[in-house]
Amino acid sequence: MAAAKIKIAKPNGIEIGSRAAIRHFVDDSFDRITGARLIGGNSVRLLVDATENYPAWMDAIENARERIYFESYIIHDDEQGYIFADALIKKAKEGVEVKLIYDWLGGVGKTSRSYWRLLRNNGIEVRRFNPPSLLDPLAILNRDHRKTLVVDGQTAFISGLCIGKAWVGDPEKGIPPWRDTGVQVTGPAVADVEDAFANVWAAIGSPLERTRHRKHKRNDDAGSVALRVVQSEPGKACVYRTDQLLAASARETMWISDAYFVGIPSYLQSLKDAAGDGVDVRILVPQATDIMIVRDTTRSTYRPLIEAGVRVFEWNGPMMHAKTAVFDGKFSRVGSTNLNISSWFGNYELDVLVEDEGFGRQMQEMFITDLAGATEIVLEDTFRKKRLHRTKRLKPRNGTGSVRKATAGALNVATSLGVAMTNRVPLGAAESRLLFIVGTLLLLLAALLIKFPRGASTPFVVLLLLFAIPTLIKGIRAYWRQR
Repeated sequence: MAAAKIKIAKPNGIEIGSRAAIRHFVDDSFDRITGARLIGGNSVRLLVDATENYPAWMDAIENARERIYFESYIIHDDEQGYIFADALIKKAKEGVEVKLIYDWLGGVGKTSRSYWRLLRNNGIEVRRFNPPSLLDPLAILNRDHRKTLVVDGQTAFISGLCIGKAWVGDPEKGIPPWRDTGVQVTGPAVADVEDAFANVWAAIGSPLERTRHRKHKRNDDAGSVALRVVQSEPGKACVYRTDQLLAASARETMWISDAYFVGIPSYLQSLKDAAGDGVDVRILVPQATDIMIVRDTTRSTYRPLIEAGVRVFEWNGPMMHAKTAVFDGKFSRVGSTNLNISSWFGNYELDVLVEDEGFGRQMQEMFITDLAGATEIVLEDTFRKKRLHRTKRLKPRNGTGSVRKATAGALNVATSLGVAMTNRVPLGAAESRLLFIVGTLLLLLAALLIKFPRGASTPFVVLLLLFAIPTLIKGIRAYWRQR
């Protein structure tokens, strides 16, 4: 009996195993994970700190002719906040459509009602994202953490910057600005950024008028850069899954900057696996931060990362607020997503994933420049050993990593011999402080329950009622809708 012949399908007529087939597979993988199509024909400008971002934003606002869509997690009620308020009010009075979204939690204690009233009274439509609701108390966990600006459907800005004086610093008092990164995009991809704004706008009120919203040319070529506009929503974890894919495919370098890094075990393992296979993995996080418990939690992850060969750096300035990554100098991520559970799984976030080697080189150069203002963290018990073997790297787990090890090692020496290697401090027992805080809180809670069992249980009863009553109401409403 003749053996049956097995036919292998050729997707879209592409030969299996060819470069085109591999490229097709990669594109399909990114399409599924990010939920975003790859868009070519764009121009992307890297913007560093508020000194480059704010002027570019203001210039775009001043030149607006039709519409301005502005979405920001926080707009501080300070000098910088009023500079932008004045610019937006001016355009609204000229007849430009101005719409603004801010997050309720982001504005608590930072922006007064009078600020929003000023904007509304001068023709700006302002919407607040997700204020607390007794009918859905858990919804408070979902925030709009995006920072975007779209002008006339032609220019878009995506970044990690909010608006406030912290981002510009105070030169007279010697206070440097927060370190942050954004991009300016022109070209067909701007339409996807505007779509992202429209989706959130519709989630908290009546939708945009689609005819006016679509009044732009989607096929205008502004450059040669291809990118994806990654719209993360609660539960999707787009950036988390994207980083996992890129970590698994990285061959030479994986350089990450993040403001509130609290990696879960699976994410940390992807970094360790890449480092163990000879990839030059580096993480830059803030030394000083506005959320102290996050700093201690971040430091508790250092030891397993460093032991696996990941290099960890802390920014020496007041705050490293950027959320960026660059993989092999080809894939670059810039946006609002922090590397923690809240940002990955609970927030509306917006990032761009750029596939361009020219832009990737800019990202790598920016990262190396940042390392000049950072301190590398090493383990205290291996500090002496590392000083004697500064260029030594871990062996790959298999023979296939030897070439990548040599490449990464060469990059390591060439880019940071005079910076990263000379600015080191031992980590020590960073985990102890976090354990002390948690242990103390648990001890206090136990003491309260023993001393005042009835009084201490009251918050738990209130919490249960907050969840039970809305759930019951939702169930009744769902029942009557079915009837």
